[in-house]
Amino acid sequence: MTKPYKRPESVLVVVYTPELQSLIIERTDYKDAWQNVTGSLEDDETPRQTAIRELQEELGIDASQHELQDWGITNEWEIFEIWRHRYAPGVTMNTEHVFGLLVSERFEPQLAPREHTGWLWRDWNVAAEAVFSPSNADALRMLPEMAEKFGASMLPQGHA
Repeated sequence: MTKPYKRPESVLVVVYTPELQSLIIERTDYKDAWQNVTGSLEDDETPRQTAIRELQEELGIDASQHELQDWGITNEWEIFEIWRHRYAPGVTMNTEHVFGLLVSERFEPQLAPREHTGWLWRDWNVAAEAVFSPSNADALRMLPEMAEKFGASMLPQGHA
């Protein structure tokens, strides 16, 4: 049985604390590639459903226990050559929906070992420099603005 092609639509979830510390995870299939939580939509999933599923699969976290924010941002980017074989022939572009997940404090994620080998909590600006994907870096650079938009009252003094 052949595996179906991936849908060229995905989510990116920036997991962060009120202090604007962000969790980044290292991929197993691409050396030294740090990123936010990402994943492709499956079947008839909505972007929110995918974000919830990916947070559970990649970090072992229940998004309903935290604040999942749809940032209302959609990116279009060219699929990296290394992963194009996962998509139907001729598919080269992906649509990515950006979310944030505000957690009350840093936690130790339960990584999916076939997908990720390591994790780090970093200040948002340091995390933005560490990730390999431009859309991940852009999302991290937007974190202070988005955190304020979704609830500056939760931010520590000096960030709002």
